[in-house]
Amino acid sequence: MPLKNLPVRLPLQIVVLWLSMCPFLNASGEFDHGIWDQLLKQHVVAIDQAYATRVDYSSLLADRARLLDYLNSLAAVSRGQFDGWTSNKQLAFLINAYNAWTVELILTEYPELESIKDLGFLFRSPWRKKFIPLFGNLLSLDEIEHEMIRGWDRYQEPRIHFAVNCAAIGCPALRAEAYQGDILERQLEENTREFLSDRSRNYLAGDRLWVSSIFDWYKVDFEQGWLGVNSVGEFLARYSDALDLNAETSRDLRNGRLRLRYSDYDWSLNGLR
Repeated sequence: MPLKNLPVRLPLQIVVLWLSMCPFLNASGEFDHGIWDQLLKQHVVAIDQAYATRVDYSSLLADRARLLDYLNSLAAVSRGQFDGWTSNKQLAFLINAYNAWTVELILTEYPELESIKDLGFLFRSPWRKKFIPLFGNLLSLDEIEHEMIRGWDRYQEPRIHFAVNCAAIGCPALRAEAYQGDILERQLEENTREFLSDRSRNYLAGDRLWVSSIFDWYKVDFEQGWLGVNSVGEFLARYSDALDLNAETSRDLRNGRLRLRYSDYDWSLNGLR
């Protein structure tokens, strides 16, 4: 049970013992993403006016033991413990798990790869490889993203597409800090605005708005009524200022009168060069 629910007169020694049996919890009884946060701050570098980031996989490889400690702490969480958290804490946990395990997957073959796709074989993609111990099962990245983050009927949060990172240049930036439930709203909003403000990815050309293929692949996620949004156009119109669109163009976008085009996706590794 959460530390805050322990009897207030419980001897300090017992509290310390309880925490030592749950090393992934901090003093407040919440999951501690501190190791992952430190790794991101040390090994993720902002580029292009901070619209994008690159990962220093070479230095991360030397720091891999700490990453494995964090991954082990994720695996120690039971489904019962997870279900007892708030929705935002659950979502932060799953996003961090996806991103951290993606980095670990890259490190298994780094530097002998140019893309995460190089880790697939025959007709099996790297995202379908079951190598992640979580909630007592061995899962794939696809299962975390599509069956849990997107598939469970509890989050319905389209902005996760600007937080979940696939280790590719075409993907929205890997944030240089861990996601935390109590600030998740701010983090997701910042990610979305920074991604849409990047004119190398999203820009108006004549009567067409060019945006990332993410909006094509995951169109359904932007049509589920999040904050009254029921289409990709309506979602993008909410961020007209980030896209630098005037009022008329924004109305056309919201009403489906502005053509959307989807740019090619760069699957090159997001490593520091």
